Amino acid sequence: MDIVINFAIYLQFFIGLFAIVNPFGGLPIFFSMTAHQYETERNHTSLITSLSIGVILLVSLYFGKFILDAFSISLNSFRVAGGFLIVSIAMTMISGKLGEHKQNKEEKNEDVKDYENIGVVPLAMPIMAGPGAIGSTIVWGTRYNNWVDYIGFSVAIIVFAMICYILFRFSAPLVKKLGKTGSNVVTRIMGLILMALGIEIIVAGLSNLFPGLTSLN
Repeated sequence: MDIVINFAIYLQFFIGLFAIVNPFGGLPIFFSMTAHQYETERNHTSLITSLSIGVILLVSLYFGKFILDAFSISLNSFRVAGGFLIVSIAMTMISGKLGEHKQNKEEKNEDVKDYENIGVVPLAMPIMAGPGAIGSTIVWGTRYNNWVDYIGFSVAIIVFAMICYILFRFSAPLVKKLGKTGSNVVTRIMGLILMALGIEIIVAGLSNLFPGLTSLN
C-alpha cells in the first residue's frame, strides 16, 4: 500500500514539475535562441540544457533542507513563499507568456551569442529550472525526506530531464508542428494545473503555521 501511495506522490511531483517548467511552452524560446547554431551545435545545446536542468533540480532536492536550515527558514514559511511564487508564474502562463517572466529586461536584451554556453545560462537557468522549479523541488524534498522518497524524486527528475532532451532535440519540427496557437494552448493548460498546485502548497503551509484557521472551517 505504501508503494502505491509513494508512487502517487512521485507522479504528483513529476506533473507539478512539468507544469512549472513547461518544456512545451519553452520550445519556441529554445528554438529561437539556437537558431544561429548548426544542427550538431543545437543537438549539443539540447544535451547540455537537459543535463543542467537535471543537475540543478537534483542539487535542490538533496541540499534544499540544508539551505533552509542554514538560513533558519521553516518549511511551512518556505511553502507559503514558494506557493505564491508558483501562483504568480501560473498567472503569467495563463495570460499566454511563453517564458518571458523568467528573464529580466537585461537578459532579454543581451545577444545570446555573448554567452559561452547558452545551454546552462540562460536556457537551463533561469528560463527552464528557475526559482519556481527549484522552490517546488525543495518543498517536496523537505516534506518527504527518507531515502526511498529521494530515490523516487530523483528518478522523476531524471525522466523529466530525458523528456526535455527529446523535446529540445526535435525542437525544429515540433515548433513548426505545434505552432504559436498550440504553444499558447499548452501553456494555458499547464498554467491552470500549476495554479491549483501552488494554492495547495500555500494552504498546506498556512494550515501548519496557523492551526486555528483549519478549526474555523
